Amino acid sequence: MKNFLSLLKREFSLFFQNKVLLVLFLGAPIMYGVLIGGVYKKGKVTNLPIIVVDEDKSPLSKQLIDMFNESEVIYVAEVLNDAFQAKDKALAHEATVVVNIPRNFSSDVNYNRTTELTLFVNASNTLTSNYAMMAVNVAAGTMKAGIQIKAQQKKGVPEFVATQQYEPFKTTIIKQNIRSGNYLYFMLPGVLLTVLQQVMMLALALSFASEFEKGTFKDLVNRSSNVFVLILVKILPYILMSILILGLYYGYSLYYRMPMHLDSLLFYGYTFLFLLAVAFIGILVSIAIPSQLKATEILMVIATPSFILSGFTWPLSQMPDWIVGIAKVIPLTHYLQIFRTMIIEQGASSYVQSSVWGLAIIAIVTFVLSVILLQLKINKAKKNVLITE
Repeated sequence: MKNFLSLLKREFSLFFQNKVLLVLFLGAPIMYGVLIGGVYKKGKVTNLPIIVVDEDKSPLSKQLIDMFNESEVIYVAEVLNDAFQAKDKALAHEATVVVNIPRNFSSDVNYNRTTELTLFVNASNTLTSNYAMMAVNVAAGTMKAGIQIKAQQKKGVPEFVATQQYEPFKTTIIKQNIRSGNYLYFMLPGVLLTVLQQVMMLALALSFASEFEKGTFKDLVNRSSNVFVLILVKILPYILMSILILGLYYGYSLYYRMPMHLDSLLFYGYTFLFLLAVAFIGILVSIAIPSQLKATEILMVIATPSFILSGFTWPLSQMPDWIVGIAKVIPLTHYLQIFRTMIIEQGASSYVQSSVWGLAIIAIVTFVLSVILLQLKINKAKKNVLITE
């Protein structure tokens, strides 16, 4: 028994001596709990922007717009006179619903003529679009009920009977940017791109760490001491293989009958920038942490919550500012925004410039730090060779 307790004490001692294991085992549950709790703390989506196309410009249409603004879930980001710029304005404001109030809406309602509100719903994010769509429906339904009851009461119809008769206007919902309402079209790209980021980071975490651990780094430096050449040699195979993986993903889209329509060649450049940003993060950790196991453990901690923090499912606008700050350090956050806007929503590249700059900053900062750290490692390796000689 004494021997067993001694071995148990030894195991606890080894555990607390391993700082990385200590951080992972005790720190990760705390960190993930705080992050995920912070992301979903509100429990509901509020203050979602919508666009209203008011072709009627009547007191009734203004009343409906006021009712939209009184909702906790939605607010009217902009009122347009016609629908020509509705899509562009919706992309600019990240609005998921465009409400079209038709011309002569008020007079048609007053004279019992058929009319309808049309809701164009951007279903590329099913969560936000459903919340916004339901809030618009509630406001429209409330107005319908009020108009209906007043009209019938004027005719002497009791209120409880009036609520079951005449509908003053209809509401038509047109869903866009999601093929046949298929949830797979929404989820598959986000999950697959998360996997690509994770495998790239983990693979590159081993690139220089394995050289340091195996003692082969000095042989590598003897063959080339140019820091830029060494970084290029390490990342190029993974960039090329990642392009093949993206080709595989495109094959999935064809197999599942979800073709990706691409109008701008700039998307390819943004994709390459995303791969560079991910690669340089992996390289930086690999140079800074000269242990394969520790490097992969650290990147696992970084990569695991990235899909939740990316804003792909739960919008960044609903997260606390400090979590948004963390999310913007992750390349996936910016690339998924680019992917959704340019591929799913068919938006122009001008709507994703902030995300492009985010990727560029991550790539530049991690590249510069990688160059500095690697140059220090090279200088140290050369110095050790001179000492031994």
